[in-house]
Amino acid sequence: METPAAAAPAGGFFPSFLFLAFGTLVAAVLGTAHRLGLFYQLMHKVDKTSIRHGGESVAAVLKAHGVRFVFTLVGGHISPLLVACEKLGIRVVDTRHEVTAVFAADAVARLTGTVGVAAVTAGPGLTNTVTAVKNAQVAQSPVLLLGGAASTLLQKRGALQAIDQMSLLKPLCKFCASVRRVRDIVPTLRTAMAAAQSGTPGPVFVELPLDVLYPYYMVEKEMVPAKLPKGLMGRVVVWYLQNCLANLFVGAWESRPEGPLPLDIPQASPQQVQRCVEILSRAKRPLLVLGSQALLPPTPANKLRAAVETLGVPCFLGGMSRGLLGRNHPLHIRQNRSAAVKKADVVVLAGAVCDFRLSYGRVLNRKSKIIIVNRNRDDMLLNSDIFWKPQEAVQGDVGSFMLKLVEGLQGQMWASDWVEELRKADQQKEQTYRDKAVMPVSQHLNPVQVLQQVEETLPDNALLVVDGGDFVATAAYLVQPRGPLRWLDPGAFGTLGVGAGFALGAKLCQPDAEVWCLFGDGAFGYSLIEFDTFVRHKIPVMALIGNDAGWTQISREQVPRLGSDVACSLAYTDYHKAAMGLGAQGLMLSRDNEDQVVKVLREGQQLCREGHAVVVNILIGRTDFRDGSISV
Repeated sequence: METPAAAAPAGGFFPSFLFLAFGTLVAAVLGTAHRLGLFYQLMHKVDKTSIRHGGESVAAVLKAHGVRFVFTLVGGHISPLLVACEKLGIRVVDTRHEVTAVFAADAVARLTGTVGVAAVTAGPGLTNTVTAVKNAQVAQSPVLLLGGAASTLLQKRGALQAIDQMSLLKPLCKFCASVRRVRDIVPTLRTAMAAAQSGTPGPVFVELPLDVLYPYYMVEKEMVPAKLPKGLMGRVVVWYLQNCLANLFVGAWESRPEGPLPLDIPQASPQQVQRCVEILSRAKRPLLVLGSQALLPPTPANKLRAAVETLGVPCFLGGMSRGLLGRNHPLHIRQNRSAAVKKADVVVLAGAVCDFRLSYGRVLNRKSKIIIVNRNRDDMLLNSDIFWKPQEAVQGDVGSFMLKLVEGLQGQMWASDWVEELRKADQQKEQTYRDKAVMPVSQHLNPVQVLQQVEETLPDNALLVVDGGDFVATAAYLVQPRGPLRWLDPGAFGTLGVGAGFALGAKLCQPDAEVWCLFGDGAFGYSLIEFDTFVRHKIPVMALIGNDAGWTQISREQVPRLGSDVACSLAYTDYHKAAMGLGAQGLMLSRDNEDQVVKVLREGQQLCREGHAVVVNILIGRTDFRDGSISV
């Protein structure tokens, strides 16, 4: 017979089940209310009468971060933020292609040490930027890309120009976010700006759907039906839409901090610096190779230059560090880097990476002691233990490390014969260029001679932008930037088409500089239409086109290997006349006026000083950039 005690648990099952079910229901209701934003709406206000819009919040954050320029190609998705930027005194510069806008933002980032900003419309406007964003990623430039998007409720429903933009940009950017409420604009942008500059700098992306940028009354008109539908389901749908609208704007105009967040910049430890000091102090033939990271904030270029001069170690300069020591500095070695690196007993790779530019590390002597400093650990150890091995690998800011290294080596001297040996090899190589400059050419102009005349004509305040193959690669040997942050090239990604955007950003950042752009004729095809941009915005730059009527860098290897020059031929196009059709000034250099190269360059220079954009079309023979030889 069953006892009462044994029956008790069975009798208590139903109250327990009911309590659990009720708790689950309450949790579900509360969770739904939270997801619908009902709790936040209880504590914060929706100002239905305000005519303010999210674009004003975007502009306020940019202004608080010291942004002076926003580059764009206009679109309805982003109109509010462009108008708001204009009202706050941020100059809005519209280009003829979205990729140019991002290249211009990249140039601003590199030259100012702050974040460069581009804003583009949704869909194809965004996809047009991909090459420039990837170039910024490889070059480690802090660029903020603002992208319009379809309204939040219309995403994944077939709206115009609506694609999965986040998936597209995530592999290219350090930080990606899609803003879903107006109140989130400010904190999201502040986080993005800090992410772009922290650690290893790079591009970031913030997606701004159309309904978070426009004012309440406009979004309401598009989102909520004017007439209340009949029937329960219709009323539920309208309630849902009204709630979505409230969530978009609730708390939108509450005061929030808009200024910069603290940056996270890695620093070398004192122990690492001391070990590097000890290694370098024992060197007999030390060598310094500086890369772009050396010019990143917080170390100013003048302090870095002073540190390099105090150190007294011969150095090679690459990327954004080109020009750091000015022109013809005794410590700056320009030629025969591979041979020099093999002879050195200690090599300091300060921001330089063992990628293709250093033959993946194979140019390093295995007997040499290698010190490498980089903010990015993956870059720092690239190809290590395969072709080379670091004696000391320091993950930290390059400029700050250099200052500490010099402080630890105060009074250290190295034998002058090492520097003299390297300089003698430099002079011998430069003599070969002088010899090639006087070589006869069967037709057109000798490009080596032209570039030597460019070097002689270039003013001290020139800022060089380079975009091309052979002509530009030869110029890298012959034309010297006059100072730090006076040379802009694509970087390790080797992108063609950066010229117009880089020139645009450079001239706006440094209006007192003369911006000279060295183009190959192939590369110039990407930039030609932007002379309309230069003319409209009164941006005086001078473009020199080395026109050899072909993709010569490709044909040089394609023809002997494969027996065809298919797709490698261009024409001696009148690019200067095309630019004149866009409102620029055009000049021509050819065999007909080969004795007037300097005169024509100075004429172009004067036109720029008078406020004109100028294109100088230079018909040249073909060169081999690897040794400067003239093949045609």
